[in-house]
Amino acid sequence: MTFRVATIDDIPSLNKLVNSAYRGEGSKQGWTTEADLLDGIRTSEKSLREMIERPGAVIVLAEEDNEPKGCVYLEKQGDALYLGMLTVCPNLQGKGLGSQLLKAAEERARETGCERICMTVITVREELIAYYKRKGYRDTGERKPFPNDPKFGIPKRELEFLVMEKELSNATD
Repeated sequence: MTFRVATIDDIPSLNKLVNSAYRGEGSKQGWTTEADLLDGIRTSEKSLREMIERPGAVIVLAEEDNEPKGCVYLEKQGDALYLGMLTVCPNLQGKGLGSQLLKAAEERARETGCERICMTVITVREELIAYYKRKGYRDTGERKPFPNDPKFGIPKRELEFLVMEKELSNATD
């Protein structure tokens, strides 16, 4: 597996990867699916372009044989690195690629002078929250509303985010 920063040329394959991991029947092969919570797409080529072009932001892409197998969005926000869209191909989930992408995020945070990594997770995603806790993230107690915008998906029930963070000064995992 190789890791690199995604470029504009990667957008079509990133779009396919992210949507396959989060939504639709194919996403149910993996444990990170949101298909039971949200209809619609997880992202679009337009959104991915905006993410790649945003100052202070990158998408780290994991590839094998020039095929995208995972990615993570990282954006510097003050002394924190925001982590989002952690994606692993459904048939590779549970094999350590997510952990490798989290380590890549920590490396990026340190390179950019960030003291912590923060993220938002849908509160009802208990297995995912437990995963991040095992990786050293903690629930900050802060909650944020789920966006009322179809570009993020169409909720099948009321949803909200919890904010999680990991301090890097004591990070060993």
